[in-house]
Amino acid sequence: MGVVGAGRVGAVLAAALRTAGHEIVAAAGESDASRGRIESLLPGTPVMKPSDAARAADLLLLTVPDDMLPNVVAMLSASGAIREGQLVVHTSGAHGLAVLADAAAVGARTIALHPAMTFTGTEVDLPRLRDAVFGVTAGEGERAVTEQLVADLGGRPMWVAEDKRTLYHAGLAHGANHLVTLVTQAMEMLAAAGGDSPADTLRPLLNAALDNALAHGDAALTGPIVRGDVETVRAHLVEITANAPETVPSYLSLARATLDRVVTDGRLLPIRAAKLRQVLAAAEQKVPARR
Repeated sequence: MGVVGAGRVGAVLAAALRTAGHEIVAAAGESDASRGRIESLLPGTPVMKPSDAARAADLLLLTVPDDMLPNVVAMLSASGAIREGQLVVHTSGAHGLAVLADAAAVGARTIALHPAMTFTGTEVDLPRLRDAVFGVTAGEGERAVTEQLVADLGGRPMWVAEDKRTLYHAGLAHGANHLVTLVTQAMEMLAAAGGDSPADTLRPLLNAALDNALAHGDAALTGPIVRGDVETVRAHLVEITANAPETVPSYLSLARATLDRVVTDGRLLPIRAAKLRQVLAAAEQKVPARR
C-alpha cells in the first residue's frame, strides 16, 4: 500500500491499515508536517514523490485536499503511475467516483471512502476509528474489498450513491462545522452576560440536546419557539441586537427553521406561529445590510 498526501487523515489511516496487516511500501508528503507524521505514525516507511509512491503500490490511498484531487488523479494517470488492476482509493467526502475517472480509464479499480470524523493527525485518532462511519461509494465489483477496507480500519460503511455524495458531505458540514459556529456564538453571548465559564455553563445543555436530537429528532426540540413564547423571543432579539449584532442573522435563520418544524409536526398553533413570524420579520428589517 502507498499513500499520497500524508496529512492528518492519510497518515492515520495508513497507520491503522498497517496495524491491520497491510504493508505500507511508500508515502508521499512534501511539507515538514507531513514528513513528521510519516516519521511518527509510519516509522521506516520510504518517503517518495507521489508518482513513485503510486507506482510502488497495489493499493493507493489518495488523501490530498479536495481541490487538489482532480489534478493529482490526472497527473498520476497520465504519467502511468496508476495502472490496470490497481486499487485507487480517495478519502474526500465531497467527491465520489467521478473524480477518479482518469484512473478508471486506465483500468484501475476505484473507491471513494470518507471517514466521518475529525482528525488530529496523531495516535489519538487511532482508537477513534473504531466504530467510525465511513461514507463509501464503489461499483458492485468493488463492494467486497470496500467492506474489508472499512473493517480493517475498525469502522462501519455507509453506502452513498454517486449522485448523493455532495448531499452527504453537506449534511456532515452543516451538522458539524456550523455547530461550532453556533456554540461559539452562544459562548460569546454568555461571556457578555457576565459568565466566567461559558463552556461549563453550556456543556450539560449541549450534551443533552445533542443526545436527544440524535435519538429523537424534532421531538427533542424545546425552548421559547416550541412554546410559542412571543415576548421571550422578542426580548432575545433586542438583547442580541444590542450586544451581539453579528449573531442576529443566524438566530433569525435558526428560529425560522425551528418554527417551521414545530408547525409542521403540529406542536404549535398557527396563530402563535404567525405572531412569532411577525417578531422575526420585524427584527430582520433592523439588521444592517452587509457590504
